[in-house]
Amino acid sequence: MTDLDWLFARQRFGVHPGLTRVAALLGRLGEPQTAFRTVLVGGTNGKGSTAATLAGILTAGGERSGLFTSPHLTRFAERFVVAGQEVPEETVLEALGRLRPHAEAVEASFFEIVTALGCLLFAGSGVTTAVMEVGLGGRLDATNVLDPALSVITGVALDHTEVLGGTLEAIAGEKAGILRAGRPAVTGVSASVLPRLDAQGADLWALGRELTLEAQSLGWEGWEVQLALPHTRLHFCTPLLGEHGARNAALAAAAAWRLGVGEQAIQAGAAGVRWPGRLEVLPWRGGRVLLDGAHNPDGARALAAALRGLGVERLPVVFGAAGDKDVAGVAAALREVASEVILTRAVLSPRAADPADLAAHFQGLPLRLSASPAEALALLPPGLAAVCGSLYLIGEVRPRLLGEGGEARERWQ
Repeated sequence: MTDLDWLFARQRFGVHPGLTRVAALLGRLGEPQTAFRTVLVGGTNGKGSTAATLAGILTAGGERSGLFTSPHLTRFAERFVVAGQEVPEETVLEALGRLRPHAEAVEASFFEIVTALGCLLFAGSGVTTAVMEVGLGGRLDATNVLDPALSVITGVALDHTEVLGGTLEAIAGEKAGILRAGRPAVTGVSASVLPRLDAQGADLWALGRELTLEAQSLGWEGWEVQLALPHTRLHFCTPLLGEHGARNAALAAAAAWRLGVGEQAIQAGAAGVRWPGRLEVLPWRGGRVLLDGAHNPDGARALAAALRGLGVERLPVVFGAAGDKDVAGVAAALREVASEVILTRAVLSPRAADPADLAAHFQGLPLRLSASPAEALALLPPGLAAVCGSLYLIGEVRPRLLGEGGEARERWQ
């Protein structure tokens, strides 16, 4: 069994919250996380685009930034980016081979191993500041073993309720665990759950309180943003689509400012961000397909709002998700923008729901069922369409839109 096969086999053991194993693993590796400054980015949705924007800004400001995100779309190495470049496959595999016996000794989980691997790669690559996306929740997530100089919580919505709790307040409490008393933090959470974050004692700036956002739509080109901070004002543009894209870029800019980055670097880094598979538009057979990993109701509502903001009334939607998601809530949001729905499943995801089981939630809309993402794409009419849901699904569709075939993700998972 190769080291990568061994790693992915550990996904079968599920999620085991807690910091003891990952702390022990990092200890056996020589505490690589102490070699760089850390920023933790948590939240229900928008973590990845916020983290990617912040890492790009840090790079523009002269830092050797590291970016750790999950999951990957097509290549495992996507999870590890240094100074804007994906860490080479051979470097990732060599580090994983060194890490494996230590991970086996402490019985580390899949995500604990991947988190430690990111730290090992960043330390070995001379990273000065690592932007680490939280995996699940915050308080007991493997990334929270790190000691952040600054923390970001994008927002709070209902997702993973079986682990994090069934209310926004409970989920906010879990996510607030990445905050550190007396240290800077920024957030975009709603006012109703803000007290749960304030209770941690961090030096917290919140959108709508210390931070005021004004965004002017540039259509399919993104947003022009004016962000008022205590004692200053920032002006920049972002290519991220949707109002939530502007909010996430604003959080990244505020975080960068608090880390000592100037406005010129913020402008350059924010303008250059690319975040594949999240409101990403790609050409397809003379038309365009918008890819988005909207797999929970909050994400689906954001997608629908983004489409309306871009002047899109109705369009065909391809959708697939895991069986444990709130598909009814997602369907309610998609009804506002879907002219028809093509239900499918990610071939490589063992948790993907059968399209026939999803169909009950979309009654009343024109429906078609598809056995695979490739077949679903073939069913799309010319023009603009959307593919949304599981990131597994997005990861299988995206290579086909780019003409890379459907084998890329299978090599890695």
